[in-house]
Amino acid sequence: MQEKVFHCASLTDLPETVRQVLAYGQDLRVWLFEGEMGAGKTTFVKALCRELGVLQTVQSPTFALVNEYSTDQNDTIYHFDFYRIKSEIEAFDIGVEEYFYSGNFCFVEWPSQIPHLWPEAYLSVRIESNADDSRSISVTKVS
Repeated sequence: MQEKVFHCASLTDLPETVRQVLAYGQDLRVWLFEGEMGAGKTTFVKALCRELGVLQTVQSPTFALVNEYSTDQNDTIYHFDFYRIKSEIEAFDIGVEEYFYSGNFCFVEWPSQIPHLWPEAYLSVRIESNADDSRSISVTKVS
């Protein structure tokens, strides 16, 4: 496992940072996002989806657990938020493993809530807010 760190100075720099992270991790379809509340996980996922050509409005699936988006290339992207999940059984019951092995991008916020359901290969993305309001994005390929 090799970690790579990207720095995003401001929201203006976000599209370029997203392109860099996407180029680095595009071979992995499941991305697990960790970070404190307000670190920018959902904002980063929105920017990723925009870069990938998602046609719909991207928003956090906090209560639905998963949102499905279509891209301008007819690809499907799944966006999960497990912040409010009470047990891994809830994720298992919605078929999270089928999503993970679908071959489509799966962006997962709060994956620490479902540690026994992670796929064998994924991109770990940790977003940290810095004192100057910039973000450090630590990315690790796990396979």
